Formats: sequence, C-alpha cells, structure tokens
Amino acid sequence: MKRIILNVVALALIVSATSCREVEEKANDAGNAVENAANAAGDAVNDAANAAGDAVEDAANAAGDAVEDAADGLKDAAGDAADKAGDAANAAADAAAAKVKAGADKLKAATDH
Repeated sequence: MKRIILNVVALALIVSATSCREVEEKANDAGNAVENAANAAGDAVNDAANAAGDAVEDAANAAGDAVEDAADGLKDAAGDAADKAGDAANAAADAAAAKVKAGADKLKAATDH
C-alpha cells in the first residue's frame, strides 16, 4: 500500500511539474507578446509625432510663402498707386497751367485793344 501511495504522489509531482513548465512557457509567451505590442505602439507614436511635425513645418512654410506673396503684391499695388497718383498730379498741373495761360491770353487780348 505504501508503494501505491508513493507512486500516486510521484505521479502527481510529475504532472504538476509538467503543468508548471507549460504555465511558465505560456507566461513567457504572453510577456513577449505584451513587449512586442508596447514596442509597436511606441513606434506608432513616434511615427505619428514625426508626421505631425512635418505637417506643422509644411504649414509654416506655406504660410510664410503666402505672407511673402501678399507683401510683394502690396508693394506692387502701392507702386502702381503712386505712379497713378503722380500721373494724375502731373495732368492736374498741366490742366491748371493751360487754364492760367488761357486766362492770361484773354487778359492780354482785352488790354491790347
């Protein structure tokens, strides 16, 4: 009877040792899976941050280009307006001079008689 009990105990120890090894292997596999998932998530976060940084840089460059284009357009418009104002002033001065000359000619004609 003693041998039967010892054999049952020995069998139980063998089965439990095998079960413990399987549990340990499964635990290691699960730990590796968690580590791999964490690494993949970290890589995804880094990729997203890099993409966001690139997008911000591109937007800043586009905004800078737009400001430069607008400044160039304003400069050109201001130059055109100044040229037109100068032309208008010259035309007004010529018209005023012509009126003064016409008035002087009339005055001279009236006094010569």
